[in-house]
Amino acid sequence: MTTARKTTAVFLTVLCGLLLTIVGLTQRWPACVWPALAVLLLLVPAAAFRIASSRRGPIPAGFEEQLTAPPVERTECRVSQVALPSLWDDYDFVFSATVRWYPVESPAVSSVLNPAGLAVEAVLNRARAITEKREPGQASLVQHELGGNLSRMLLDPAGHLQAMAEDISLTLLDQDQQRLDRLADVRKDKAVWEHQRTYEQSRRQYLGEDVLKDTGSAVVWWLAKNDEHVERTVADLSLLAQLTSAANDTDIPERLQTLLPGQLGEPTATEHPQEDCASAPPERTAADHLSGFFDALGFPEGDARRAMVARQFSHIIKQQNRHESAEDLLRRFDPPTTSAPDDEESHPPAGAPDRASGVAADSKGNHGQ
Repeated sequence: MTTARKTTAVFLTVLCGLLLTIVGLTQRWPACVWPALAVLLLLVPAAAFRIASSRRGPIPAGFEEQLTAPPVERTECRVSQVALPSLWDDYDFVFSATVRWYPVESPAVSSVLNPAGLAVEAVLNRARAITEKREPGQASLVQHELGGNLSRMLLDPAGHLQAMAEDISLTLLDQDQQRLDRLADVRKDKAVWEHQRTYEQSRRQYLGEDVLKDTGSAVVWWLAKNDEHVERTVADLSLLAQLTSAANDTDIPERLQTLLPGQLGEPTATEHPQEDCASAPPERTAADHLSGFFDALGFPEGDARRAMVARQFSHIIKQQNRHESAEDLLRRFDPPTTSAPDDEESHPPAGAPDRASGVAADSKGNHGQ
């Protein structure tokens, strides 16, 4: 500090002397001024230095040199595929990490011959305290939890070193993971099945104890389902009565038996056979359909074309082994002629078709087809 102040004072004295010299030369001071100026340049800095020294306090005799702590030497080792227990028996986590440590006491007086083993043991104990309380299906979550817990340097139980772990990996064996996946699928399927069973039970209970409790409840439910269409509900009364009795395993009440078809109050086929036969429409035959076909073509009754076309249809139907229908067509549209006097046979009425010529024409038409 003193040397620096002296150097500064000398520098300022020389600088001031140079400035005064330059000013004196430019201003052409007289020669008597230069000796007085030199004395001032020597006295003024010395006086200033002395005044400054008297105002400052005494300088400490000495100070301790602040030394930085020596760097801590840390060592590490890799731990791989270590089995750690989980909350479930026979399902172990597979733990891998890089263990770092440094000794607390001086290596010269340390009694630990294998600090790496001591550090690994401390880290594994800390990891095991966590994994044995976690389920194996949470391996990825537990891995991050271990990453936070083992990232701090902590003293081992013996107090010889501080240890931590990084680059942590926590997994399960492949076969254990497959078993857990199958168990998860089974649990999900079971949950879905239980929900379906509960839903079906609820529906059966609703239908059996509420909707189909009696016919009146069924009628009200059916009326609500059909948007209050009364006529449709009335038409389904017999069905609802039968459904209600079947659901409750009981007989249909007598007051509702009249709604059933074939019961009291409704005539059956055995009671009025004639009325049933009269009311039932007759079954239409092939001849009836052919008659409607002729009417649609504009062939009136007695037209010769009816007999001709009927004979052609009869021939075709016989080829299909429908002999009865073919004969019916001939009886209806081409009946056989009755015996007549000779003059009538020799002179048929005008406009009456000749059966022989008709048959010939029919045969000719069939051959043409």
